[in-house]
Amino acid sequence: MTSEPIRDPLKDHLLTPRNSAFIIIDYQPIQVSSIRSMSQKELVFNIVQTAKAAVNYDLPIVHSTVNVATGRNKPPIQPLMEVLGTYPTYDRTTINSWEDVEFKKAVVETGRKKLIMTALWTEACLTFPALDALKEGYEVYVVADAVGGTSEAAHEAALRRMEQAGAQLISKTQLYCELQRDWAREKTVPGFMDVFQNWDGSNPEKDFKE
Repeated sequence: MTSEPIRDPLKDHLLTPRNSAFIIIDYQPIQVSSIRSMSQKELVFNIVQTAKAAVNYDLPIVHSTVNVATGRNKPPIQPLMEVLGTYPTYDRTTINSWEDVEFKKAVVETGRKKLIMTALWTEACLTFPALDALKEGYEVYVVADAVGGTSEAAHEAALRRMEQAGAQLISKTQLYCELQRDWAREKTVPGFMDVFQNWDGSNPEKDFKE
C-alpha cells in the first residue's frame, strides 16, 4: 500500500493543482434561466461544485461576466458568488471573452497552459474562447456537465466542435479525482468529498448505509 512519489506537478500530462487554471464565464441569471440542455437546478449544482473544486485545490481562477457594468445584465448567481465572491471578476462586452484585453491578460498571467473551462452558453461564450485558446497553444478541458446550451442540440454540437478542435471533455467528478489523485493527500480530502452530495439535496452515504 505504498504510493509512488508525486510526479512532477508542473510536467504531469494529467491535470494537477500546479499546472492548471480554472476559467468560469457568464453564470448570470439571464444565462442560467435560458438553459435547456439540462435542468437549471442540476446545472447550478454542478458549476458550484466545480468552483468548489477549484478553490479546494487552490487553482488560479479567472472569473468573467458580461455586461454588468453597462447595466444590461446582472451579477453572477448567488450560489456561485458564495464560493467565488472573494475572487475578482473581469466584466466585458465581448461575446468571446478571449477578445477582451483584461480577461486574456488574466489568463496569460496565471502562467498555466492547461485551462479548465466552463461557461454559459456552450455554443457561444464557451466555444469561442476555447477555440482561440487552443489555437494559441493552450490545452483546454471542458467540464461537460457543468456547462449548458440553449437546447440539447446546440450544447452537443458545441461540444463536438470543441472536441474536434482538440479540447478534452471531462466531468466534475473526473476533475476532482484527477486533481486529488491519492487519498494519502489528506489536506484536500474533506473538500473532495463534497462532490458526492447529490444535486437534489439527498445524502447518498445516509440513504444507502446498511
